[in-house]
Amino acid sequence: MVRPTPEEKVFYCAPLTTLVYEICSPTVDAIEAKINKFTRRWLGVPPGLTDVAMYCRKAKLRLPLKSILEEYRCCKARLLSMLEDSEDPVVKTVQPTIKTGRKWKVVEAVDEAKECLMIKEVIGLTQTDRKGLGSSTAKWWSKAEGKEKRDMVINEIRLNEDSRRVQKAVQQPQQGQWTNWDNALQKALTWNEIWHMAPIRISFFIRSVYDLLPSNANLVRWGKKEDPTCPLCQGRQTTEHVLSSCKIALSQGRYT
Repeated sequence: MVRPTPEEKVFYCAPLTTLVYEICSPTVDAIEAKINKFTRRWLGVPPGLTDVAMYCRKAKLRLPLKSILEEYRCCKARLLSMLEDSEDPVVKTVQPTIKTGRKWKVVEAVDEAKECLMIKEVIGLTQTDRKGLGSSTAKWWSKAEGKEKRDMVINEIRLNEDSRRVQKAVQQPQQGQWTNWDNALQKALTWNEIWHMAPIRISFFIRSVYDLLPSNANLVRWGKKEDPTCPLCQGRQTTEHVLSSCKIALSQGRYT
């Protein structure tokens, strides 16, 4: 059973810390980079695994990890919204200043989220899946009040962060191949499943989805081998070829 290290436990206390103290965005970036390093080692995956694999909620293999940078931005956005919507006239009249550094501005992020919510209300409820018409409901910005509005803003910021991760994955020809798997169902791992899963199985699970297994094609790409052909069928031995496409392995009953 995999036990969390002290580095992984930072996930639980970081949001409160970023809400109380004035920490700039570059500092949180550095903290997340350090945590990502230990998280990859804990999961048994290569250092080159993209952070999209760990935090993207739209990925075909969804891990139960949270991005500290995303939680930091959501906490700052929630703090700004609470100050702006305060019932105290003194707090409401004073323009809140929340320091987040030059890389990311909380005021711009909140304004962008509000504009997106207003645009979605103008567009109306659209169909994006195979559910029947009218089976989905939506909360509209004009009808929300107080805490509900703050929650809508936070949720929109999370959606924007996830959209950026998907855009990053599309630009990755190897580890972003899952963006073209239209017929594949999403597999969401829970903490309970990870605790009871063998470490080598977790590593294989993640590497197989993001094409990081030591196939001959990958070994050639990494400069560890010169011949990328499959020893059975003489085709190009990619991860997909080994797992499901080799005709000789299929005829031998290695998989069905």
